[in-house]
Amino acid sequence: MEHFIFALQVQFRGLLQMILVLGIGGSFPYGFHISVINYPSVVSKSCLVFQYIRKFINETWIDRHGSPLHPETIMLLWSFIVAVYGIGGFLGSLCCGYLTTKYRKKKCQMFTNLIMLVAALFMALSKTAKSFEMVLVGRFLYGIGAGFSLNIHPQYVGEISPKKLRGFTNSTVAVFLTLGKLTGQVVGLREILGSEALWPWLLASSGLSALIQLVTLPFFPDSPSYLLIQKGNEEACRKAIRKLWGDGDYQAEIDDIMKEKGAVASTKTLRVLEVIKERSLRWQLYILMIVMTTLQLCGINAIYFYSFEVFHTAKFEEYLIPYVSLGVGLCECLSTILCSTLIDRFGRKVLLWGGYLLMCSVLALLTMTLSLQHRFFWMHYFSVILIFLFVVFFGIGPSGATISVMVEIFSQSYRPSAFLIVGCINWMGLFVLGMIFPVIVDNLGPFCFLIFLGTLALSAIFIYLYLPETKGKSIMEIKAEFNKLNFGKKETSENNFPKEQLPCTKL
Repeated sequence: MEHFIFALQVQFRGLLQMILVLGIGGSFPYGFHISVINYPSVVSKSCLVFQYIRKFINETWIDRHGSPLHPETIMLLWSFIVAVYGIGGFLGSLCCGYLTTKYRKKKCQMFTNLIMLVAALFMALSKTAKSFEMVLVGRFLYGIGAGFSLNIHPQYVGEISPKKLRGFTNSTVAVFLTLGKLTGQVVGLREILGSEALWPWLLASSGLSALIQLVTLPFFPDSPSYLLIQKGNEEACRKAIRKLWGDGDYQAEIDDIMKEKGAVASTKTLRVLEVIKERSLRWQLYILMIVMTTLQLCGINAIYFYSFEVFHTAKFEEYLIPYVSLGVGLCECLSTILCSTLIDRFGRKVLLWGGYLLMCSVLALLTMTLSLQHRFFWMHYFSVILIFLFVVFFGIGPSGATISVMVEIFSQSYRPSAFLIVGCINWMGLFVLGMIFPVIVDNLGPFCFLIFLGTLALSAIFIYLYLPETKGKSIMEIKAEFNKLNFGKKETSENNFPKEQLPCTKL
């Protein structure tokens, strides 16, 4: 907690301002979009936007051709509107590694804002133009923008903080993501923008966050590590540090960056396939794939889907269910903020494996209560409590700690390729989960949680045994810890790295 309070001091106001600017146009729009239009809505009629866009597609078709569409065709088009976001995100992730290496993260993020603004324009004008194709194009462009932002935001924010606050700043990526989800739930209420007349403006409203970042980001510097390692400009690095961290003695931080620069000078910037083959990065990739896969298969999407059924069974009035669901989103947001204050005290490893085990326990109990809720009338009240508990444990543990681990286990020269892999896993997982989730629910019902339970249990064991704690360590210290796993010895063997230098990162 003392690090969190320390960050709020006047000395670090530049850092906090930049965290806010990066977050509002970074992970925030992604959270907003998956909240407003999400994969469970394909099988859940509780989504208002689902109903409005289906009606809009049918009415548009009648105006053009004089006859209505078959319900299955409408459902197919809706499913494609949902899925095309993931396709755009995947393509954005593929391009991001090369472009950020060539043009730097700040410039690419500003270009991303322009893509988001164009997407918002398509959404806002779709109903006026009587074109559901504009909704498709807008969703695709939003996906491309989110693919860029989800790669750039964690890397950028991880490079602008001092070592003692690195966990806090990295976890803000998850804070803004959950804040985006909560904002989507709030503005999606029928009383605000979730009405039949205003749904295009609901889908276009995330363009406001892109506009804010586009206007404010030019006033902030590139990351100190980028300026020193990539540009070789020590004076610009010191100037950026003073602007972000205030006055003080940060020579130790600069020395750490210089050590990383020395290590980078003797290695090359690896392509993605080379990163996968590189022995010195083997265990980092194992950790990366485990934490990303677990984030996809931890059951949080299933929890949000089943929450509507549980609240309905618990005899909540129909008009109250969106507000109770809003409470679940608020709970996730607050617990993620709590994670950002705890992560530099307890470390990343404890929050990960501890969070996995707690979530695993909740899923076991929730499977039992959902299976028995039709036999005992009071059982669904326990299900409601367990849903809130699961969201709290997710927010305090994996939600914030996963991002921090992914940023910290790779040095600057390998990070673009590593995050390209992260983006591919994330977007492919989102797409595949969206396709198979309805089938899993139809066939397994509440027992679908057993799949997520098994994933969490295995991941907790793996993280406990093999993830080195990264709290308070420099990149070179973390690299030395992984070398014990990669090479079976303590010394860093520089001879294991290729010597030639490549200009960019690409597939």
